[in-house]
Amino acid sequence: MSTFSHIALLGFRQALTTSLSLPIELLEACNQQFTRRRQRPPIKLELLSLDPPPLATSGGLVLQADQWLDAEPESAPWPVPDILIIASRWRHPLRGGAQRPEVKQWLQQLASHGCELCAVGTGSYFLAEAGLLDGRAATTHWHYFDDFENRYPRIKLQRDHLITEAGKLYCTGSVNSAADLVIHLIDRHWGADIAHQVTQQFSPESRRPFANQAYRSEHNLRHGDEVIALAQSWMHRHFGDPIRIDDLAQRSGLSQRSFQRRFQRACGQSPLQYLQQIRLDSARELLQNSNLPVEEISALCGYTDASYFSKLFKQMNAIAPGQFRQNVRRKLFSADDRFYEGQD
Repeated sequence: MSTFSHIALLGFRQALTTSLSLPIELLEACNQQFTRRRQRPPIKLELLSLDPPPLATSGGLVLQADQWLDAEPESAPWPVPDILIIASRWRHPLRGGAQRPEVKQWLQQLASHGCELCAVGTGSYFLAEAGLLDGRAATTHWHYFDDFENRYPRIKLQRDHLITEAGKLYCTGSVNSAADLVIHLIDRHWGADIAHQVTQQFSPESRRPFANQAYRSEHNLRHGDEVIALAQSWMHRHFGDPIRIDDLAQRSGLSQRSFQRRFQRACGQSPLQYLQQIRLDSARELLQNSNLPVEEISALCGYTDASYFSKLFKQMNAIAPGQFRQNVRRKLFSADDRFYEGQD
């Protein structure tokens, strides 16, 4: 788990306001959780601008940037943060500065230093122009799919995914997906408990687990069977729909027997076991982070029979769904109560 990180956000004229403000709010909420626990906040946040001040966003807000990146990297080295979040642009993304040679060079330098580069929406054009996405999976805002694919034919555009992960390069198709990505980064760097507490402040019912919507190059291909990787990806995106294993086999161009055998060899479990795991993991998230009735959660996770769902959930978790919700909520609010003791 990380102890301290320098996280920078890259803005420019006509940047989509929420592509900057929402990640900032989430990361500041992370810092606040550490302050509440009387620990040192782990994140240093910095807003960088490619344009001279003032930085006017698409929403008409004027932001005060910490640095204006107006110099060549050689003469005045630009910062090297641990994580860089690149804003999305309201108009065509290439007008935001993605084609500036010094910007390309800086992004290449960041990648070589191990910086995690996170592009929100059309911010993916910055990574594409720097050549960092060649041969890798990426996504962008849906309106620019065709343009992106035509300009960068060497990039593996993922039209069906709102988040892609290729090593330390992340792309999201929307601001909401960027929020899910930021929660994932908080989870990975500072723990699931902190990520959960931050999620509670920002409409937890609408947050979708990162693993259920991200295309992860290394994860999807680590077993080397691309046909099965595509089937896994499809299951993650459609786990709430009625799914038949023979339909999955047909979609994969295999007989049901061959599909079952290859899936078991690649994943170490049957397709049905894998699907049940996805569904029940999602049910756990909803039970913990939403107020939806158990019957509705059952339906959202692909189970038309709520009693059958409850039976499966208890088999996997050794506890019924309703009791699981009570237990996790009790732990959550007990922790909050302990913090507030003596604070009046």
